Amino acid sequence: MKPINFFALVLFLWGVIWVLTLSEGTVRRIQQAYYGTISPFLKAGSAMDMKARDFLEEIENSKDLGNQLRAVEEEYVKLRSIEGRLRELESENNELRRALQFKEKQRLNVIAARVIKRQPSTWWETAIIDRGQSSNIGAGVPIIAPGGLAGKVDIASEDTCSIILLTDERCQVSVQIVGTPEAGILHGGRGRYGEEPRLILRHLSREAAILPGMKVITTGKGGLFPSNLLVGTVKEYTPGPVEGVALVQPSVNFNELGVVFVIAHRTEEEEG
Repeated sequence: MKPINFFALVLFLWGVIWVLTLSEGTVRRIQQAYYGTISPFLKAGSAMDMKARDFLEEIENSKDLGNQLRAVEEEYVKLRSIEGRLRELESENNELRRALQFKEKQRLNVIAARVIKRQPSTWWETAIIDRGQSSNIGAGVPIIAPGGLAGKVDIASEDTCSIILLTDERCQVSVQIVGTPEAGILHGGRGRYGEEPRLILRHLSREAAILPGMKVITTGKGGLFPSNLLVGTVKEYTPGPVEGVALVQPSVNFNELGVVFVIAHRTEEEEG
């Protein structure tokens, strides 16, 4: 046996004998010293273990909160969608109510129709309605809407019609200014989508006493449009060397044209 190994063995045996021969008090003091030495390390390890558990719990809580947040966001999107639909239904309901009230006030025999298509490029010119020849509607028939005159039928198919709006240049109407002897021909003015529609009234007296706010109605001349249909109000009058010209604000809201009425035929009272 090597001297080093022999010395280590002797030292180990001596240590064992020394421990076995120690008194109980000495053993306790040694234990106390040992535990006192390693106690800070045990406490530190315990604290680290608790922090690790807390960290893992926070991660789990964060996952739960993330799931809850996503659920709340999804619910919020659903509620916004429902709210938007309710507003649409409320708007449609108000529109139908106004249309019904307008129809009840008419002395004309009318057929209700809904605008189903409009193009931005022809927004102030044409529209498509969901009534046609199957409802005894033909070309040239006047169209009215809440507010007054809206246009006339251009082309009628079996179940739909293309209508020319009052704001189109092709729609010309004989009108008069209420409270004055002034009468002339009204037609639409060129305009783009998003702009305010214009109606132009020509062939007025060059020095007519026309003021903004005066009402403009149909004369009934020509036999196409019934008389006394409201068209709009004077917005501006410009005298000229030959004739006066007025800009007229439409009485119909052409930007939100939803429900319209096709004039089927006039009553005996209207014809009289």
